[in-house]
Amino acid sequence: MGLTPSYLSKSSTNSPPRRSRSLSPMAPPPQPRATVPVQVAAGGSGSSSSSCLFAPPARDYTQDLPDEILALVFASLSPADRSACSLACARWKEVDAATRHRLSLDARAGLGHAAPALFARFAAVTKLALRSARGSGADSLADDGAAAVAAALPSDRLARLKLRGLRQLSDTGLSSLAAAAPALRKLSVGSCTFGPKAFVAVLQACPLLEDLSVKRLRGLPDTAGAASAITEKIEFPQALSLRSVCLKDLYNALCFVPLVASSPNLRALKILRCSGAWDLPLEVITARASGLVELHLEKLQVGDRGLAALSACRNLEVLFLVKTPECTDSGIISVAEKCHKLRKLHIDGWRTNRIGDFGLMAVARGCPDLQELVLIGVNPTVLSLRMLGEHCRALERLALCGCETVGDAEIICLAERCAALKKLCIKGCPVSDRGMESLNGGCPSLVKVKLKRCRGVSYECVESLKVTRGRSFSITLDIVLEHDAGSASENGVQETGQAQITELTDQMAGMDLPTNAAGAQSSTHNRMRSVWSAVRRRFGNPHPQ
Repeated sequence: MGLTPSYLSKSSTNSPPRRSRSLSPMAPPPQPRATVPVQVAAGGSGSSSSSCLFAPPARDYTQDLPDEILALVFASLSPADRSACSLACARWKEVDAATRHRLSLDARAGLGHAAPALFARFAAVTKLALRSARGSGADSLADDGAAAVAAALPSDRLARLKLRGLRQLSDTGLSSLAAAAPALRKLSVGSCTFGPKAFVAVLQACPLLEDLSVKRLRGLPDTAGAASAITEKIEFPQALSLRSVCLKDLYNALCFVPLVASSPNLRALKILRCSGAWDLPLEVITARASGLVELHLEKLQVGDRGLAALSACRNLEVLFLVKTPECTDSGIISVAEKCHKLRKLHIDGWRTNRIGDFGLMAVARGCPDLQELVLIGVNPTVLSLRMLGEHCRALERLALCGCETVGDAEIICLAERCAALKKLCIKGCPVSDRGMESLNGGCPSLVKVKLKRCRGVSYECVESLKVTRGRSFSITLDIVLEHDAGSASENGVQETGQAQITELTDQMAGMDLPTNAAGAQSSTHNRMRSVWSAVRRRFGNPHPQ
């Protein structure tokens, strides 16, 4: 939520008197003053009047809440509700300002004038987001405004900075913001107009930077080919603290290859929907940052040569290959032969049939610690699934989506071989009741199954599995109706690749999280109940005297 200068207005002068408080150890509450019962007459036309006694509260009992408890209550509120509560009285305003660590501002041109008063009030901010609306145009924050914001920032505290839609901000503006935040650890920029040279100043001014995310930059030079991009005259300083880099939706992300290659301690790299040829850049990156543990590649022009370069990353544990049609079994084999610590492998083959049994059998032989496997548009058979079950004894999560060769025989094979399997997701595969019934006695660790677009499976089979496996077992079935079957078969696994993989990942990793809105709401209510329980233990239940 954006904050404007009007947000700085003082609270009403009609607020009740209060004692000065600070975030200090709790003091005993003051004794409530005695009150005199007030007689209130109640009656109506045609009836005799009757009286009842009420004892109105003598004072505001929220004044008895220690600042620490009040801060916990504020932390449970949404940003909009928290801002509204901070204007209730002067004390709430002070507690909110002293404990608010996250601030999101509407980055218009006038923000520079309001910045000194804003950051004088919110001096504890550690996470700052500057956002400009899509249609703001020339009214968004520019270099002079960024300099004013930088001068007012709590430089010793700011650890995270997010910039969105600042189309008037140039390299100079980003440099001034970075210079004012030497303790910065995470920087995320998107839909801005500065270029790659601005990040030279960022790395120089922020030696503790660990996480860098760059999305949809509009100031990148239009170079042609990988070679010219890699040899471009941009000398990035060595980023010893950088651990994670994400490059997304960039028409020339190759400009950042020298930056990534200058990070010898890099652990996670995501390159998503970026143009250019990436075989040679991956060779350069992995040669200098061989400690990579996690790599995401989506919709890239990368082939087996690029995958072979990953063999230098012997500690690689997580690999996502989403819609990289030039990758084949040969590239997967080269990764499996060297990266023996692989735990998660996600492949969206885009129905190119270039990755199949041979690549998966190599994974089974070379990656015994594999725990999670997601195959979309890939066609494994009993041959590879049997080897995966025999060699990957720790395989707990498996997703098969749009796999035309996965039928009853393959499901029976999984039931017989995958003893450690806990979660199974099957979408758009030609399986039937015969294959699913094999799960009655197989996969003893299985706790959750999700079926979608599997028209050969009946609800009777699903109910039978529920009864046989007990209450701890969960299974869902989503059958496409006949009038939707055409569109489903046309789309198949051609849904947005990253969205589908993200959905599957959330389904697999979120077993202990609430599965619906009621569960999430219950979690929030439990948190609020714990806060008020602490209040009651400290003060008891106050009653009017």
